[in-house]
Amino acid sequence: MKRFGDLVAVDRIAFRVREGEVFGFLGPNGAGKTTTMKMIQCISPKSGGTLEVFGMDVDTHPRQIKSRLGVVPQENNLDPDFSAYRNLLVYARYFGIPKQEAEKRAKELLTFMQLDEKRDVLIDKLSGGMKRRLIIARALVNEPELLILDEPTIGLDPQARHLIWETLRSLRAEGNTLVLTTHYLDEAERLCDRLVIMDHGKILVEGTPADLIREHAGSDVVEVERTQKVVARLDELGVNYDLAGDVLQVFTDRPNDVARELLEVCRHEAAVTVRPATLEDVFLRLTGRSLRE
Repeated sequence: MKRFGDLVAVDRIAFRVREGEVFGFLGPNGAGKTTTMKMIQCISPKSGGTLEVFGMDVDTHPRQIKSRLGVVPQENNLDPDFSAYRNLLVYARYFGIPKQEAEKRAKELLTFMQLDEKRDVLIDKLSGGMKRRLIIARALVNEPELLILDEPTIGLDPQARHLIWETLRSLRAEGNTLVLTTHYLDEAERLCDRLVIMDHGKILVEGTPADLIREHAGSDVVEVERTQKVVARLDELGVNYDLAGDVLQVFTDRPNDVARELLEVCRHEAAVTVRPATLEDVFLRLTGRSLRE
């Protein structure tokens, strides 16, 4: 649990991350994701309950836990006075890594993150995608047993996002354990072995992306423009539907049957489309469509 005055930011949640998996935290702004990450990192003390990392209590063993963590924060907090290579070397000093070993790891990580050519470039001269890749490289300097990533691809273009996805997949393939938060639902669906969806400080659901989609959205979504005829027909069929703007969404395991019924009603007056259900559908059904600031 985590309180800020009268506000309960994280409300008695329970979860367990397995070794070697990618575990995701999803939720709207203010859901409690980043606060949970900060508690795991031992930089924000919990207000109650039990929280263990590597079997150690975060209150009594913060130094030991931090030494075995790698952290990718939301913000780009690289040192602008140093080059990409020097950023890695300076960070290695915090972990007491000998100079020769630090130089070896820095070179290997720059290669791993495809930043060899930017080794001696100052931070302000790097693109947003390069900075994010360098921050991930920095988080790997101490060879962490658990890598925590808070919005790892925030603000990046599709090419940079895919490059980071490939990197995270390769880290998982090597046996690393990753915990991440993201607002990109396609990212969570592609990367996470298991995930939770949070809202108002609580965990709403937990499971694999495929299981959550199947349980909360079905296999397919039939979408059609809202008209009186369509609404009347769906009500006659006893089919549940959601309203997304001017579009009705029917979550169903019988998409062809529902689409056929709607096409008979629409008679070219409105388009009927069928698509596979996604994690984004689950997220919006559970947390609503209202904007969170």
